[in-house]
Amino acid sequence: MATSLPGRWGATVEEAAQRLPCDGLIGPPRDEMIRAVDVEAPVAVTFRWLCQLKVAPYSYDLIDNLGRRSPRTPTPGAENLAVGQRFLLIFDIAAFEQDVHITGIGRAGTGRLFGPMAVTYLVVPVGADRSRLIAKLVVPAGTGWRRAGRLALQWGDLVMMRRQLLTLKALAGAQPAA
Repeated sequence: MATSLPGRWGATVEEAAQRLPCDGLIGPPRDEMIRAVDVEAPVAVTFRWLCQLKVAPYSYDLIDNLGRRSPRTPTPGAENLAVGQRFLLIFDIAAFEQDVHITGIGRAGTGRLFGPMAVTYLVVPVGADRSRLIAKLVVPAGTGWRRAGRLALQWGDLVMMRRQLLTLKALAGAQPAA
């Protein structure tokens, strides 16, 4: 369980301890990175923006989207999820539950640098018009050089996923509830 930076940002101790669908995709021992934000939007709106991760990364577009700006309006059809669809360029959707979570497993060939990876994005209701967006990335634990690579991954993920969650938060909060 991630207890502090760079493994945990914005998530409570309870959220960090919570078992998510990605945990079943990478066995122990593993490293976990968990991030979370409060969103001033209902679950359905937040989840709809989460579906946009099929379209663009929503973090630092100059770095991970070849300079193209991630869309600022929902892309028609992005909400239509299916197991096996590409998600965040390096994942395939492994499981999802509408308005609850999207879980991805690293695409073939993407694990060369850090090993296999799995991620879950979870949307939790916090009242009628608010939600909480929690993201957890899991990778096998490493030793030696692989451990150094994991530390680099944790810091890089912290920077990129933090921007991603804050961007999704802003976009969902600016959208009127349907």
